[in-house]
Amino acid sequence: MPWAPARGHNETMASDRSAGPTAIPVEQRRIVADEVRLPPGAMPEGTQGRILCEALRLFAERGFYGTSIRDLAQACGIRSATLYAHFPTKEHVLAELVRVGHESHHARLLGAGGTDPVSRLRAVVRAHVLAHAEYPLLAVVANNELHALSPEMAAPALLIRADGRQLLLDTLDAGVDAGVFHVPDTFMATTAISGMGMRVANWYDRGLPYTPEEIADTYAEFALRVAGVGHA
Repeated sequence: MPWAPARGHNETMASDRSAGPTAIPVEQRRIVADEVRLPPGAMPEGTQGRILCEALRLFAERGFYGTSIRDLAQACGIRSATLYAHFPTKEHVLAELVRVGHESHHARLLGAGGTDPVSRLRAVVRAHVLAHAEYPLLAVVANNELHALSPEMAAPALLIRADGRQLLLDTLDAGVDAGVFHVPDTFMATTAISGMGMRVANWYDRGLPYTPEEIADTYAEFALRVAGVGHA
């Protein structure tokens, strides 16, 4: 997903500061970002879309288990019975957000270019970091609340995660084989690189003096250092 979203009709956005009594005080928030944003085309219209937006905000702030159906219905301005008309359970709401998060992230990884291991690693890491910087609430929910899903409902996301991890691992292995990467263990390098990118979602906010692209470029350089580029 190498595209940078613009504020307009192609993107779903809502401010969680206007959510009324369910809003969490700033000092109690688990993450810095507070703007509810979903990738283009990821949200249905009407009540179902509103449910997903409010669920994204609440799950990011409070966690899945810290959010009740009543909380979610109140935030949407609807009755609990109306919510159940759109999603069978609260878990189904989370599963949809997890699906959107993982599929959009994976699409970015698959779209990353690069004709050699170094440029490939740079492109993959940029895509990974951009996904977490541009949609931090979605990234936090997709990563941190995945455990709340049943094994059956979590399975599709877990397969996508495994595929993405293998993509990065294959890139590192190719670089080692080519003699341009120098790491003692490519699996641990994979977890280090992916992990530092995931943390961007927790600390990044648009009020900081960095653009998502600047962060992605910097983290790509960090990844090359982890890979030992230039060190025999």
